[in-house]
Amino acid sequence: MTDDADYEVAVVGGGPAGLTAALYTTRLGHDTVVVNRGGGRAAMMTDTHNVIGVTEEVSGVEFLQTAREQVESYGADYRQGFVSRIEQTGADADDETPRFQVTADDEALGADHVVLATGFSDERPDPPLPRTGKGLHWCLHCDAYMFVDEPVWVMGTGEAAAHVAMIMLNFTDDVDLLTRGDEPEWSEETDEQLRSHPVEIVHEDVTGIQKDENGWLRAFEFADDSRREYRGGFPMYGSDYNADLADQLGVERNDDGTIAVDDHGETSVDGVRAVGDIVPGHNQIPVAMGQGAKAGIGIHYEAREFPRSAEEIDEEGPVTEADVPAVSSELMATAIAHEGHAGGPRVEEESDEAEAPADD
Repeated sequence: MTDDADYEVAVVGGGPAGLTAALYTTRLGHDTVVVNRGGGRAAMMTDTHNVIGVTEEVSGVEFLQTAREQVESYGADYRQGFVSRIEQTGADADDETPRFQVTADDEALGADHVVLATGFSDERPDPPLPRTGKGLHWCLHCDAYMFVDEPVWVMGTGEAAAHVAMIMLNFTDDVDLLTRGDEPEWSEETDEQLRSHPVEIVHEDVTGIQKDENGWLRAFEFADDSRREYRGGFPMYGSDYNADLADQLGVERNDDGTIAVDDHGETSVDGVRAVGDIVPGHNQIPVAMGQGAKAGIGIHYEAREFPRSAEEIDEEGPVTEADVPAVSSELMATAIAHEGHAGGPRVEEESDEAEAPADD
C-alpha cells in the first residue's frame, strides 16, 4: 500500500449526493478527492426524472458522467476504486496530520473530513424479471408518472408492498399485488385497509415474462398458466444499506439501518458526514443533491481559515498578506483558468468581441 496524497475532504461514493458534496467543497477552496467503486442506483436509470434542467432522454450514466467532468473541471481528484477501510488517525482538527486514513485499493489517502455517500442496494426478487427501466422500476416517486392509466404490478409481502399498491391507485385503476406464493406479512390493519381498495392480490408465482419489440414488459406468466398484462411495476423487498465503513468508524445508525445525521449531514463521529440514500429521507436525486450541497457548505464552515477568531489572533497574531488566500496553489491555478472565473477564458473572449472593430 502506498501513501498517495493528503486531502482536506475525501468523498466515498460517486452518485448525485457525493458528487454534489465534492462540487461544493472544491469550489469553496478545499482539496477534495472522490473515490467511487462504480454502479449505484443512479447509474441504472435509463431516463432521468424530476431533475430540473435535465431532460428525460438523459440516462443515469450520462448524468453521472457530466457531473463527474464538472467536478473534475474545478480541480477535484476522481478515482475509480473500492474503499475497504477508513481509520481515525488520532489527530485533531488543529493537527497537521490528517484525521482519517482512507484505504482505496492499494492506496492510503489522508483526509481531514470524510463524506460517506455509499447509498444502498435494493433487494431484488427472484427471476424471472423484466429489464430495469423497461418494466422493473425501483422508485415510486420517480416513475409512477410513467404508468398513468397503465396496468401496474407491485411485488412483495410486507407493509411497504401493500401501501405502495394502494398509492399506485392515484395513477391508475389497474394495480395487482404479487406475493409470488409467499405468505403476506403485512398487519391485520393493513390487510383490512388493502381489501377496501381495488387492488387485486395475486398469490401464484411468476414463471415467465413477455416483452414487446422494444424490450418493454408486456405481461407476466403465472404458475397457474394464467397471463396478466402489465407495463411496469415496483418490487418492495427492502434495502441493503452499504454501511460497512460507517460501522468501522463507529457511526451511529438508526433502527432502519440508515446513518443518523443532522441537517448538514454531520454524524455522531466528528469529521464524518453522510449524504444520499444512506441517510433518512426521500431517495431522490434532487434531495440527494441538496444533502450534498449542505454537507459541502457545512464542511466549509468548519474548515475555512478565515475569519480568524479573536482567540486565534491573540495566539497566532494578525492575518498577513502572506497568509491569504487560503486556497492551495493547485486549486488556485485551476480556478484562474476555469471558464467560470471572473478573469477566465470566457470573459476574455467576450471582451475581445466587444472591442472588435465594426466592419465597414
